[in-house]
Amino acid sequence: MSYKTDIEIAQEAKLKPIDEIAKNAGIDTAMLEHYGPYKAKISLDALKGEQKRGKLILTTAITPTPAGEGKTTTTIGVADGLRRLGKNSAVALREPSLGPVFGVKGGAAGGGYAQVIPMEDLNLHFTGDFHAIGAANNLLAAMLDNHIHQGNALNIDTRSIIWRRCVDMNDRQLRNVVDGLGKRGDGVVREDGFDITVASEVMAVFCLATSMADLKKRLGNIIVAYNMEGQPVTAHDLKAEGAMTALLKDALKPNIIQTLEGTPAFVHGGPFANIAHGCNSVLATTMALTHAEYTVTEGGFGADLGAEKFLDIKCRKAGLNPDAVVLVATVRALKMHGGKDKKDLKGEDLEALERGMPNLLRHVDNMLNVFGKKVVVAINRFPDDSEAELELIRKLCNESGVDVALSEVWAKGGEGGMEVAQKVIELCENGEKSEQKFAYELDQPIAKKIEDLAKNVYRADGVEFTPLAKKAMKRAEDLGYGDLPICMAKTQYSFSDDPKALGAPENFTITVRNIRLSAGAGFIVALTGEIMTMPGLPRIPSAENIDVTEDGVITGLF
Repeated sequence: MSYKTDIEIAQEAKLKPIDEIAKNAGIDTAMLEHYGPYKAKISLDALKGEQKRGKLILTTAITPTPAGEGKTTTTIGVADGLRRLGKNSAVALREPSLGPVFGVKGGAAGGGYAQVIPMEDLNLHFTGDFHAIGAANNLLAAMLDNHIHQGNALNIDTRSIIWRRCVDMNDRQLRNVVDGLGKRGDGVVREDGFDITVASEVMAVFCLATSMADLKKRLGNIIVAYNMEGQPVTAHDLKAEGAMTALLKDALKPNIIQTLEGTPAFVHGGPFANIAHGCNSVLATTMALTHAEYTVTEGGFGADLGAEKFLDIKCRKAGLNPDAVVLVATVRALKMHGGKDKKDLKGEDLEALERGMPNLLRHVDNMLNVFGKKVVVAINRFPDDSEAELELIRKLCNESGVDVALSEVWAKGGEGGMEVAQKVIELCENGEKSEQKFAYELDQPIAKKIEDLAKNVYRADGVEFTPLAKKAMKRAEDLGYGDLPICMAKTQYSFSDDPKALGAPENFTITVRNIRLSAGAGFIVALTGEIMTMPGLPRIPSAENIDVTEDGVITGLF
């Protein structure tokens, strides 16, 4: 049986004018800045004044595998399903990075009949937000090196520069570089490197800022280096935050587009969850919450990363408290966690599925008991799933205290999301809202917060810190940053820091090799395992299949 590709479905869709989408969301068209007929930015004035907030639904997933989970697709389909059930709903999503688009993972527009559109625009340049973020990041880098070249009045230790340049592309060649080569006037020779734009602290600041003034303050707090006395040198010391804010002034306004079924989609910001905090902007989430009865958002990768950071970082800083959590799983992925090879997932295998179920159940337990959330498991159904396999998931989840609903949004859109949407409504409207709980307390030493996170969420036996990490933690605490939350940079493929340890590993320790202080974003990054902040392209990148016809139609984009 042949299926239409995502881009074919998107290109056949009849889009509504963005003014109509905004009007249906209660946003005056005078608040829009149009980027063509089908996408726009929303003035921050739309958030002024006292406004009632709707229900917030967080979509997360089991530990990802190459078999796929469909978290973004489910997020969109559930929002469409809520609208079909008579609820005024919206989605709040991240923007895609060009790295995965041209690499291997794909975009972030959903899939099948649960997509946000125009998908080509979204997956490519969209409204230019990432370009603005990259420009602001690199302006700071240029001003830093120029300050050193022009006499180094701040007495910066060039061996302690921690600010890196960025580009929104997977390019391993740029991970480690030497720049400033050439004549005396070409700069100071030093080791340098690039991060992918989504890993930049500017991206994190952008997504956590609550206003233009807050953005500027956070940018000024970014630490770029240390001086010869070991004191931090900030963007404010370089007088850079004003110009950086000018570059981000328009980008800070949330974007609005639509799903295939006309549900408003607030798409803004896009940090990865394995190397950053993995959530869309606070401003976009707040914009959706104040204009919709139900807002469905997501955290990147599995619940141990995206959901944990959403709750422990974003909710803490923005005063958010999700009313319910949708935890996405697939039979195929659970069988991989049970030891099945990706090439051998067709056909019923209850034993492999049962071996893989501890992964799902650990995520369920975390959401229920560590964070105190109401949860529904959404099984993203594939045609090869047997009724016995679906029933086994339902049985084991029910025994753990959660309901299960089938999600068929890829094939049926909002209609296929109605079962999950109905469960969401029941969770939100029956009983009191759950109290917000966290994986660790902020008023603890950095090492203790990391240990609590690793033990409570990953179920590690403990944490080992390298001498470099211990030194960095002490410096952060000595400088007065010990009360910040933790942003773990960890492989997305396992609860542990070993990407090969699938399922629900036990009897392991997490190794923290270094600590990065993100004072502007307001968190401490703990680097584990072999995690990298600049990915590389795969052997056969997706870019090889993308093309444009003579009449300007993009092909091969998923």
